[in-house]
Parts: sequence; C-alpha cells; structure tokens
Amino acid sequence: MNILRTARYAESFVLSSGCPRYILNRHETTYYLPLFLTSLTAFAQKPVSSKQLQEFDSYVETVRKQWDVPGMAITVVKDNKIIFTKGYGVRELGKPEAVDTQTLFACASTTKAMTVTLMGMLVDEGKLAWDDPVSKYLPELQLYDPYVTRALRIRDLLIHDTGIGSTDFMTGSMTIPANEMFRRMVLVKPSYPFRAGFEYQNTFYSAAGRVIERIAGKTWAEFLKERIFTPLRMTRTAPKRGYIKDTNLTKPHYNINDTIRAIDYGADSEIGSAGAVWSSADDISKWVICMLDSSKYNGGRLLKPGTWAEMFKPQTFFPEDEYPTMQILKPNWMTYGLGWYQHDYKGHKVNFHTGSLSGLTAIIGQLPDEKLGVYVFGNYDHAEVRHALMYKTFDWFALGGTRDWSAEFKTLYSGLKEKARKARKNFIAKRVANTTPTLPLSQYSGTYSSPLYGQVEVSVVGNQLAFNVNNNTANATLSHWHYDTFYGPYKKAWYGQALAQFTLNTAGQVATLTFDGMEFKKEGSR
Repeated sequence: MNILRTARYAESFVLSSGCPRYILNRHETTYYLPLFLTSLTAFAQKPVSSKQLQEFDSYVETVRKQWDVPGMAITVVKDNKIIFTKGYGVRELGKPEAVDTQTLFACASTTKAMTVTLMGMLVDEGKLAWDDPVSKYLPELQLYDPYVTRALRIRDLLIHDTGIGSTDFMTGSMTIPANEMFRRMVLVKPSYPFRAGFEYQNTFYSAAGRVIERIAGKTWAEFLKERIFTPLRMTRTAPKRGYIKDTNLTKPHYNINDTIRAIDYGADSEIGSAGAVWSSADDISKWVICMLDSSKYNGGRLLKPGTWAEMFKPQTFFPEDEYPTMQILKPNWMTYGLGWYQHDYKGHKVNFHTGSLSGLTAIIGQLPDEKLGVYVFGNYDHAEVRHALMYKTFDWFALGGTRDWSAEFKTLYSGLKEKARKARKNFIAKRVANTTPTLPLSQYSGTYSSPLYGQVEVSVVGNQLAFNVNNNTANATLSHWHYDTFYGPYKKAWYGQALAQFTLNTAGQVATLTFDGMEFKKEGSR
C-alpha cells in the first residue's frame, strides 16, 4: 500500500461522536449564549452557560500570562455561530493600546488553506486539476532531479512530500524575485526520495500562488480579496501587511537575552501565498465557520462539496517530531491534507494548522463532527500556548475533561528550551582556547558567491569580520572563535547567533566560506 493510499485509509479510523448539536445565539457582549438544547439524549451536551464562558475567559487570560504573551486574541465558533471572542493584553509592550477583536495579527502559514481554496475554485471551474503537471503552468520551476520536475503535480505543491527540504533561506537570507527562487530550485539537492517522506516546504506554496496568478490573470492577493474576503465580508482582512490602512495591528515580540521586546516586522513576500495574510479575531471567525460548513457562507459557497471534501482527505503522513505536542497527545495517526494537519483526538478527527512568523503566531483548529472551531492569534515568537488553547477549547465546549494542557505543554517546551541551552553550553565548551586565525584578517575579506545562496561581502571591522549577506537583513559582525571560525550575534538579535567557517586551499589561500550552513566560494581564489 503506497503512502498516499495508506494516509487516506487512515481516515476510516476516525470515529464520529454522535453528539447532538445545539443552536447558539449571538449576545451583544463578548459572550454568545445558547437558546436551547436540540436533544435530551444520554449523549447530549450541556448548553454553554454564562459561567462556563466566564471560566474559559479566565483560563485564557491565566495561561496567556503563564506563557508571557504580550497580546493575544481568540475566537471560538460552534454550529455556525461565534460563541466566544476576545482580545487580551497589549499590541506592543510598553504601550497602552489594548488588543481587541478588531486588532490585526499575522495569519502566517494558516494562509495556506486559503491558497488551497483558491486552487479548488480553479478546479471547480475546469481551469486546473489537482493532478495536473506543474510544468504545464510553471515551466521555469526546475528541480535537481529531472524526473521529479516532470512528475511534480499541483497536489505535490500543497502537501510537503516532494523530497525537497526547507528553502526558507530564499526569503530569510536574500531578497530575490519569486521567479528567481523557482530557477534556483534546480540547485537544491533532495533530502529524501520523491513522495517518500514529509518536510515542510514554503517555496512550493509560493509556486502554487504563481500558478493561481497565471490562470486567474491577476495577483494572488487580488484574487484572494475578490474570491474569499469579499464574499465572506472579511472587511478588515488583508492579503499582506502592506495592504493594511489603519494602526490597530499588533507588533511582533521576541525574547532577546531573557527580555521580551518588540521587534521589526518582516518584509512582505512577493506573492504571499505561503503565509502573508493578516486578520482579526472578528474577521477570521467568518473563515473558520466557512471551512467547518463545507465552504458555505451567507449567499453561496466557495467550493463544490466534493472539492471542499478533497481538501480534508488525508494525502500523506507527517512525523511525530513535526510537532513536539504529539509526544504528549500520542495520536494513533497523523496525516496532512491539502493545507491542513490532521490527527485523532479522543476518537475524533482534528484538522489544524499553525502559523509562525518572527515574533507572531497563529493556530486554527477544527473538530468537524462537533462543528467546533477555534482560532488563536499571538504576538510573541513561538508562543505555544496556542496548542494548549486549541485542545482546551475542544474539551471545554465539546468533549469534556479537565486536563491542563497549558501546564503539560509548558513543561514540554521548557524541557526543549533546556536541551537547547545545554547544547549551546556544550558548543561553547568545545571551543579551542588560545588559537588564532591562520591568516591576517585582511586576507579573509572579499566577495564570496554561490549560484544557490547568492553573495557575501566580508570586510574587516577592528579585530572582527563583518558579513553582509546578499545586502539583506541577515548581516553580522563576528569575533574570532577558534582556528578559522568566527561566531557571534546577528545584527538583528532575534535572528540568533551566526557561525562562519573558512577553509584554505593547497596554496594556503582562503577558498570557501560556510556561513550558517550556506557554502560560498571566494571570488578570485584558485
């Protein structure tokens, strides 16, 4: 049984709860209170009470503080109604402006499901098929293995199964047009065989956006506004941060040297289809409801029922180490659909996806058979309280249970941070003392280039070396570490530490530079 068929077979193990639904009525405040129960069977759920909502509200604020998140917003929907939505904390530390349900946050990679939905619309219109060859629409996307270039299908762009590892350096360490990104993919060696594994890949979602643009005849951003935001009346949602016209938006935050501080926004990507959308709790509620209700909205539907269902069919497996939370949840199966992670939880199927940009987080989660959905925004880098709130929402409003997911996940992630601290301490301990560079610093200066990674300019600044990578933000001035290795912080501290290693040729001249894993050759070296 191949991996695709096996993943889809796993779907048959998802159990339906059989629990009745109840109708919810919007209240004029933050809370939304139920009118009545539709069933009094033995399995009937209790209506959501004011006390239950208040306790949930208190829990959210408590765990926000436990995880040190400056600002957060959450929305919960059930049976096509918003039952809870609220903002917490502040938009920026040190400033008084509070987060509310209109505050804009980054959706980050939860954007991917929107890109898949646009693809589905083109499928419904007969302009595209999930299994069309990518080369039909994007001939400039060439891969290291010519067979994979020919075999790559539209579906493969969306499920992280191509064998190509992360190429996020194309946006983090350089500023190049998307078409140049696609051209350079031919230089990226695969990490595993085609369709034989899972490794998260953003560049292929950019490629999906470019395919959409070529078929639609307009930018991905404009097509998204026209075909999703407008019919869903998501009036505050922007396809990219550059489209935002007001000041009610959050700032990203990062822990730098044990101090949480606001940092710069990252640059908007050229296309945006991998993770550029910004939205608010109020607006994103409409998207959550739409995705739970087979893509229906007031006045129509975004997709045909079969196309919507295809989005949520398991397409491939994802490994346990994709999310540390799986160590505690211990699901029986873990799959990836078209833009959605999936696993079982208490006998129910969960669809979810996280989103992460520097200093900003998001998560969307569904319990489809309970018609329950949740979306959480945060303005603190990798604030994994988002996972705790998703499972707490499932328990609180549908499945029952008092497990404190926040406490368990906090212990989990604290342990991971401690491992990282020990690894750094071990790295420092292995530094060889009392060494000097082989050559005078001036002989390390110059231009280093790579057809894949671009160009690095190295210059001498006092007794340090300055590294300018692609005239980008990934710049650093590093001190000598040992031998021909230099180490220190990036100019933008939230980028972390940079490591630069030089090698010499047989003539004793500097030949290559490896900068944070990217290898460059010195121009003019023999």
